[in-house]
Amino acid sequence: MRWGRARRIGRAALDGLFPPTCLLCHADVAQAGLLCADCFGRLHTMVPPCCDACATPQVAEAYIGSAGLCPACERHHPVWAHARAAFLYDQAGRDLILHLKYADRLENARFLANRMVQAGRDILAPDVVLVPVPVHRWRLLGRRYNQAAILAGAVARRVGVGCVPDALVRRKATSRLASFSPQERKAEMVNAITLHPRRARLITGRSVVLVDDVLTTGATASVCTQVLLEAGAASVSLLVAGRVPAQKEVDLDFPVMETNV
Repeated sequence: MRWGRARRIGRAALDGLFPPTCLLCHADVAQAGLLCADCFGRLHTMVPPCCDACATPQVAEAYIGSAGLCPACERHHPVWAHARAAFLYDQAGRDLILHLKYADRLENARFLANRMVQAGRDILAPDVVLVPVPVHRWRLLGRRYNQAAILAGAVARRVGVGCVPDALVRRKATSRLASFSPQERKAEMVNAITLHPRRARLITGRSVVLVDDVLTTGATASVCTQVLLEAGAASVSLLVAGRVPAQKEVDLDFPVMETNV
């Protein structure tokens, strides 16, 4: 109780010294880590109807089958069980993710994680373990952190579940997959990701939630899921901050200076 009160007092003192501002436009806000009304209005929060398996929003409930799947997933279900996303990857959601990913705006992770928890309540059971999609060591060296691991840790703390940030290892640096054909994506990801041998016992028999910042083609998530299932995971579901609209071609690595901020 006293610790919680001390935190509140400390936060109030910091707000007095450094008034909180919007994560995107730096306008004044009531509390640190929030968006102003205008920027929040640019967010496209994921709301039904969405496909249970790929999290793709649908234009009408009629496009969702009895199992909660879009027509594409009814024909070919992803290797993972369920997918949940907090936002569409456009406008403010895109800006928040890109600034976390490339501009050291780690404070964005708290806001995104809160929204991911809301989106993934039904798959974040008390016994799940969170595993982030890994980045290659050379990319990690340049970026200094894995944004998926930052998000996974933030979600785990809010829900009170386990997180294994190094369960998966990316053995080779892969090219950007969004513009590849399905065959090219598959070839590019061959032997790209493996399980850390010392983490297998933390995965076997567990329900795993794979965490990433963005879901686009699903090629990387599919390989990660297959590795986890082969390691003995009871099931794998996917939780992301942003879902790229299936009908749009989006450059995931658009430079930060090109965003709307």
